[in-house]
Amino acid sequence: MYPTLYIQYLAHFHGTRDYFECHEVLEELWKDIDPKNRNSVWVLLIQLAVCLYHYRRGNVKGAGILIERCQRKLSFNTKKLSTLGLSPNLLNQRIKLIQNRINENLPYESVNLPITDQDLEAEVIQLCKKWNVTYGKPSSLDNKWLLHKHRLRHKGTD
Repeated sequence: MYPTLYIQYLAHFHGTRDYFECHEVLEELWKDIDPKNRNSVWVLLIQLAVCLYHYRRGNVKGAGILIERCQRKLSFNTKKLSTLGLSPNLLNQRIKLIQNRINENLPYESVNLPITDQDLEAEVIQLCKKWNVTYGKPSSLDNKWLLHKHRLRHKGTD
C-alpha cells in the first residue's frame, strides 16, 4: 500500500533516528515519483529530517531555515499527508513545537511523526525490530556517527 522507501524512511525516523539516511531513501523516492516538484510532500518530509539532523548537531541557523520551509510546504500537502497515513494537523503542531524550540535555542529532542494508520505503524515497528532498533526510542546524542554522518561517511571511520 505504501512505498517501501517511505516505510524505510519512517523506520529510520522513529527507530535508527538516522535523519541523514531518511534524506537518502526519501530523495530516491521523490526523484522517481515527483521529480522537480519542490513543494512535494516528499520534499517536506526530507526537509523535516534534514532539519532535525542539523538541529541535533547544534546548527540552529540551518535547522531554523528548514523548519520554516516545512511549515510553508505543509499547506500544499495536507491531503497527501493524510493519504500517507499521517495527521496533517498533528504534524503542523509538531513542526510549530520544533520551530519554537529552535527559536528559543532549546536543546534538540526526538520527535515522532503522527502516524494515523495502525497497519503502517505496525509495518514500521516490524522493520525496526528487523533492524534491531527500538521504535520511538529517543536519539543518542553520544553517537558521533549519527551526529556527523555527512562528514564521517567518506572517511570510513566511526
